[in-house]
Amino acid sequence: MKRNIKLAGLILAGTILGLKQAEAQIAVRGETVYTMAGTPIKNGLVLIKDGKIEAVGAANSLQVPVGYKSYTAKVVTPGFVDARTSVGLAGIYNVPADQQQLEKTVPVQPELRALDAYNPQEELVKWVRDHGVTTINTGHAPGALVSGQTMTIKTSSNIAQHTLLDTTTMIAFTIGATVGDNFNSPKTSAKGVAMLRAELQAAQEYTRKMSNKDVSKRPDRNLKSEYLAGVLSGRYKAVVTANKANDILTALRLAKEFNLNIILDGASEAHLVADEIKAAGVPVILHPTMARAYGENKNISFETAAVLTKAGIPVAIQSGFEAYVPRARVILFEAGVAVANGLTVEQGLATITTNAARIIGQEQRIGSLEKGKDADVVLFDGDPFEYTSHVCAVIIDGKVVSEECK
Repeated sequence: MKRNIKLAGLILAGTILGLKQAEAQIAVRGETVYTMAGTPIKNGLVLIKDGKIEAVGAANSLQVPVGYKSYTAKVVTPGFVDARTSVGLAGIYNVPADQQQLEKTVPVQPELRALDAYNPQEELVKWVRDHGVTTINTGHAPGALVSGQTMTIKTSSNIAQHTLLDTTTMIAFTIGATVGDNFNSPKTSAKGVAMLRAELQAAQEYTRKMSNKDVSKRPDRNLKSEYLAGVLSGRYKAVVTANKANDILTALRLAKEFNLNIILDGASEAHLVADEIKAAGVPVILHPTMARAYGENKNISFETAAVLTKAGIPVAIQSGFEAYVPRARVILFEAGVAVANGLTVEQGLATITTNAARIIGQEQRIGSLEKGKDADVVLFDGDPFEYTSHVCAVIIDGKVVSEECK
């Protein structure tokens, strides 16, 4: 009797496993498939197996294996990548209880980990996921000289299901007058940069002392200095929020002075100093195209993404940090406005797929539909940049996480 029960349990387990395997085997047909690794494929097919892309090509050149679940769409794209956001630390309702993205006690805190505040079940995560965002570089927001760390994670609802790509993608810096709104000091850009220099010099000294062969003469471990030392060594990239042209140039000078690997964030007036950014070899995670033009953003332009792209500067477009519900913009819409103001369709898609993946250092896994990459796929019922089109299915790591047109 016990043997029969055990056998029945094994059969049931095998059946469940078989169902899970079948669910992981998907065929996605699209009238147009933007692989972002070549020209768009008309009447294309994407085969997915065990969470990875198995094959991509014209439907008449690939055969769908038996047992694959089929989906069809007008347009198929890679999952979108939001290269700079606070989603999951910032909640959807914009009330104190769901806002964890900016600690305002002291202005320099590189030791703050995004992972310690991230909530994968936050409604805002689902909201961006349902609009096609499958990966986010999320973490501590602008507003402090060093606000903390960012991390890269898939937007699935379970943090334990191998969705975390990188626990410390970048350390977030801010240069500009907005820091003074949150702290008693600094109140000016000059003071802020002077404070940053002092902290970086202290981190250099910390590194020197920690390298002493005599362990007894090494200082106690200091997490702030340790993470800043990681920025100095190139272990971590510095994502520097700077919007005004003079603050952008200051960020470039600081990077050169300390040999920092930086990424410009926000960069509202980047179109005014494109030559200098290009010469420095620095990519830009641009503000939302439709961000409101006031304060440090008063000189933003719908054409900035096109100006930077034409100059040969890698550009991603971010969802940003909004003061209103639902706290995050739809990056697809932001990229669409950039397409209407100088970018081609594929250049626009690149700002939220391949370019974004490359800037955050995850291009080997995400950002394009290629064999062996993570099966992150978005299905549309029309042109992605047509406002009346909808995201009708989202696949993350080979699992369908949304099937409702939105």
